[in-house]
Amino acid sequence: MSNLADRRTASADALGSDLLSAVARLNRFATQQAGLDLPFAQVRLLALVDERGPARIGDLAALDSCSQPTMTAQVRRLEAQGLVDRVDDPSDARAVLVSVTAAGRRLLDRAREARGAVLAPYVTQLDGDDLAALERAVPVLQRLVAAAQRDATGTPSSTTPHRKES
Repeated sequence: MSNLADRRTASADALGSDLLSAVARLNRFATQQAGLDLPFAQVRLLALVDERGPARIGDLAALDSCSQPTMTAQVRRLEAQGLVDRVDDPSDARAVLVSVTAAGRRLLDRAREARGAVLAPYVTQLDGDDLAALERAVPVLQRLVAAAQRDATGTPSSTTPHRKES
């Protein structure tokens, strides 16, 4: 590998690490300040099912890096609150598919809005150049996520922004 290729790889590795660290910290901050009605792990699971569409519990467990029994317990909690439904998988009578209910989608929308509202005062304080850079970066990040998920699973993820256009 050439020196230039080595430097590009090292730079991409460092940028990826910095990006993940910043996003994780921003995510934690917004979640802590938002006062959500549901533990964030459950909101995260709702978002995963919403993005992926109806999914088997085993697939959700793999995507969330947890055991199938752990995922089953999480899904049961959401189901008991009317936030997800479990229906028979038409392609396999032994399996079920988990999907978000209308109530789950409403809660997810409220959680996204609350977390976005936490960040809004900080976004409005950005100067014009930083705001423009952030506006350009969001679609790039959405494409990066979609490409990474497509490569990892062979299934495209939604890259639709979860915000209302004005």
